[in-house]
Amino acid sequence: MAFLQAILLGFLVVCAISVSFSRNLLNSIIIYMSFSLVMAMIWICLESPDLAITEAAVGAGVTTILFFVTLKKIHAIGQEDGKDKH
Repeated sequence: MAFLQAILLGFLVVCAISVSFSRNLLNSIIIYMSFSLVMAMIWICLESPDLAITEAAVGAGVTTILFFVTLKKIHAIGQEDGKDKH
């Protein structure tokens, strides 16, 4: 079990660093969602299912949806696609 937790913690560090260096907002949101899902798995390993459910619902669910809606409202998704093609 300690080996699994070490792998998950390493993945958290990789996600945190990659969000910092990502220039694409859409990629940053997807990486943030994976960070929240891995954090929920860590909470399960630490035998705290209430925090795991909260992390999965709020961190990976609601917050990610709000980020996607915000990017769509400010038209950032379409603008980034247009920038990459030029």
